[in-house]
Amino acid sequence: MEDVKSISYKKFAELLERYQVTPYQVSQSSKVSQSTLSDWKTGRSRPKIENLQKIARYFKVSIEYFLEGD
Repeated sequence: MEDVKSISYKKFAELLERYQVTPYQVSQSSKVSQSTLSDWKTGRSRPKIENLQKIARYFKVSIEYFLEGD
């Protein structure tokens, strides 16, 4: 089973593409720092639940969207 960080970033990247927004735009609107988003992408950190909630709110999806498998 994939861990949370890989599932979450993969789903995040899909949302970026679907809504044609950049991580910078998401960062500015959601107040999740760009360095946090970069750390998720590179695997340096796992996403915190509160940040997933902010991102989920931005994209109007449930937090479960990031936690469920493909």
